[in-house]
Amino acid sequence: MTASGFRDHPNWAYLLQEVRRVYRNTSSGGSKIIREHQRTVGKALSAVHTVNPSLDFSEPTTLPVCAHLDRALDNGKLGPMASFARAVERIRDVLAWRYGYESVPPKLADRYAYCELAGPRGPMITEEIIIGLVLFAPRCTYPQHSHRGITESYVAISGAFSENDLGVYAPGSIIFNRAAEVHRITTGQTEPCLLLYAWTGTAATLRDDRLTFD
Repeated sequence: MTASGFRDHPNWAYLLQEVRRVYRNTSSGGSKIIREHQRTVGKALSAVHTVNPSLDFSEPTTLPVCAHLDRALDNGKLGPMASFARAVERIRDVLAWRYGYESVPPKLADRYAYCELAGPRGPMITEEIIIGLVLFAPRCTYPQHSHRGITESYVAISGAFSENDLGVYAPGSIIFNRAAEVHRITTGQTEPCLLLYAWTGTAATLRDDRLTFD
């Protein structure tokens, strides 16, 4: 199904509004580098809003980890990211969850998936930025990996996670990874973790990125 102008679809317009709010209002913790990344994301999202791209839906797909999505959204609605969690809930039935890798380790197959919200693969078609969601089951170890030419951030929606064993991040936290920076994620023992992510880079790197484990 293809429709012109995402602003004609209120749930998607509100979702983009929530993403813009998250990146505008989330604390950078005093980091000038993170704040500049937030501004870059904000400018890209403003450009998406101005262009008003079409929504192009592929067939909705689920993966085993999606069994944890209800719990992740319920938890998200109890915390500082409640408004965003509710916006995701409104569009969840049309999301296409994927692995993003040609070969997924068996231990990861039922503990991880991502879905793109805006980017070259849609549903909001744009080459300005990639915005999406990552869902992790409890007790998940997401192996170390990196993204060549792509700067990445995560904002925690629900659940707690650690990156590179350097700290534990709760809902509302933003984590920043420079291009090609190796990182590894682990999640808590009892609750799933839902993250919003943003990738920035050139149109070519966003369009052609291939995920690989290091």
